[in-house]
Amino acid sequence: MHTLYFEDFFVGQTFITRAGTMSAGDISDFALKYDPQPMHIDAHSAAEGMFGGIIASGLHSFAFSLRLFLDLGLTMKSNIVGPGVDELRWIAPVYPGDTIHSVVEIVESKPSRSKPDRGSIRLKFITRNQHDDVVMTYTSGMILRRRPADAP
Repeated sequence: MHTLYFEDFFVGQTFITRAGTMSAGDISDFALKYDPQPMHIDAHSAAEGMFGGIIASGLHSFAFSLRLFLDLGLTMKSNIVGPGVDELRWIAPVYPGDTIHSVVEIVESKPSRSKPDRGSIRLKFITRNQHDDVVMTYTSGMILRRRPADAP
């Protein structure tokens, strides 16, 4: 898909990411580097825990869902910065072999008052697994460039 600029987004617009599978190796590698808790890296301990086995770090699930959105290519040239994430909720565990995707809805769009070359949008992510169970939700902001005069 080609780059979209601030004025191309509107409230209510939705995008669906591709699906991606969380492998056991990816889950382990991420957890060993960034979230080395037993539920993510120790099969024996995780089997005895409340999830019955290894699960992905919520931070990994978040990063993975963001990557799936970025892979759409919508904001590669227009994104200036993401000022933050709100209301991040991990609803259900993501297990090795789970395949997730996100439905992303534009919930707010505001032109900048002080910088006419940009505007901000807020996106609501609902991430689901292969069984269509919601595993995570969050809202994220993006500050985007307005369409330059020479852009198609």
